[in-house]
Amino acid sequence: MLLFLDVDGTLLPFGASRPYPVYEPAFAPPRADAPPLLTRIDPSLGARLTALRCELVWATTWMDDANTCVAPWLGLPQLPLVDWPDPAEGAPGGLHWKTRPLVDWAAGRAFVWVDDEIGDADRDWVSTHHPERALLRRVDHRYGITGADLDAVREWLDVNR
Repeated sequence: MLLFLDVDGTLLPFGASRPYPVYEPAFAPPRADAPPLLTRIDPSLGARLTALRCELVWATTWMDDANTCVAPWLGLPQLPLVDWPDPAEGAPGGLHWKTRPLVDWAAGRAFVWVDDEIGDADRDWVSTHHPERALLRRVDHRYGITGADLDAVREWLDVNR
């Protein structure tokens, strides 16, 4: 089972009205050239994501920075990375620009996609164009992925493995 992970707004929260916690690294301190907001990512998420027993895949515009900055912070190994098409191509009908490439990358395999920008158009398109099961879990960008989000993913995985 694949689990596509976004970074901005998903692992890295944005826009809360309260101060963000600043986390200490669980595994590797941030590199000197790491993005300064990296310390907003809860390093305990690495173990919690690994416990889901999925093939984790970066689905983020961070590209290789996800492997060089975020993965060490979370104690994760280097993960596969979705290579995005030219964003100028856009997506019609309210479809997120990531939706089609993720379905293509999944190549008929069941998947979970966790992102803060998923909408109904994405869910509808995936249910029509993807032959396997898929969970598209939208998280609140102000808080990023929460325990409730991880519980929902775990429950879906338990039913759909």
